Order: sequence, then C-alpha cells, then structure tokens
Amino acid sequence: MSKQNTQQVKIVTADPSALGLFGLAMVTLVASSQKLGLTEGTSLILPWAFFLGGLAQLFASVLDSKHNNTFGTTAFGAFGLFWFGVGMTWLIQLGAFGEELAANADPKQLGVAFIGYLIFSVFMTVGAMATHKVLFFIFVFIDFLFIGLSLSTLGIMPETTHMIAAIAELLIALLSFYGSAAVVLNNQFGKVILPVGKPFAIFKS
Repeated sequence: MSKQNTQQVKIVTADPSALGLFGLAMVTLVASSQKLGLTEGTSLILPWAFFLGGLAQLFASVLDSKHNNTFGTTAFGAFGLFWFGVGMTWLIQLGAFGEELAANADPKQLGVAFIGYLIFSVFMTVGAMATHKVLFFIFVFIDFLFIGLSLSTLGIMPETTHMIAAIAELLIALLSFYGSAAVVLNNQFGKVILPVGKPFAIFKS
C-alpha cells in the first residue's frame, strides 16, 4: 500500500487594522472640520464617508473575520455601515432623492440612531480594554462623540454638545492616524517603532 503525503496550506492575511483605522481617521478628520466651523456643508464629506469611512472599514472587517477577530470584525463592520448610513442621511437631507423625502426627514430619528451607536460603542469600549491603550482611548472618544451627537441632534444644549462632538471627533482622527501608523511601521520593521500601550489587565484571572 502506497503512502500518501498530505500538505496543509496556511493562508496568511495581513493585519487589516491599519487600513480600517486610516479610513476612520480620514472621515473623522474631514467631518470634524465641518463641526468645528473650519469648513462648511456636507457635500464634500460624502466621498470620504462612503469610501474611507464606509468601504475601507468594511473591507477591514471582512479581513479581520479571516483572522477570527470578533472584536475587529464587529467594530470595523459596524462603523463602516454607520458611515454609509450617515452618508445616505446627508443625501436625503440635501434632496438627492427628492423634496418629499427631504421634507419628511425627522432629525430626532437620527438622534435615536446615535443613541443606539452610543450603546454599542460603550460595550465595545469595555472590549477594547483587552486590545491596547490607543484603541481603548479611540473608543472613549467615540463614546463622547455619540454623547455629543445624540444630545445636540435631540436639541439638548445643542451648542455645547455639538462642540463636545466636534472635539471628540478630531481626537478620534488624530489617535486613529497614530494607530494606523503604528500597525504599519511596527509590522514593517519587526519591532516597536510607535508604542500603543499594553492591554488593561483588569479582567484577567
């Protein structure tokens, strides 16, 4: 009887978090410029919302699933879809789908959606404690972003809460740029070029 040799092929995929974080960084940087009053309107935020906030993060989500990374898959997937939702909302408000649809838009429903994402980001912040400190603080500022967006959209201290959202979004962008650079450079050179901080040990047995 002849022996058959079998070979196992391991498919290795690159760490997609660099792309996902870069997508998050770009869209929040552009969006925060509008909230801070540095730019005006939402029309030219739309391309970055759809392609960087949306597609880039969804692509990272799919690749993270191949790493069996539930946290990364869920985070990038949920926030990628968030930016598609926001982009679609802006298109409706701008009248891209007709005046009747724009006239029936109730901003409070968007506020409710922001509350839903606040709930999501809070438990993801807890999960981020097991990753590294840069990602954890990105989620902390995402929490503040959704607090500000929820309250301002619902008309609760709109000026103050809008500014909270604007500052939080800018900080998300800056930390996400750093996190993306850390993934690329640390992997490229095989050593720590940009430290990201160790996970919190609070839940370890």
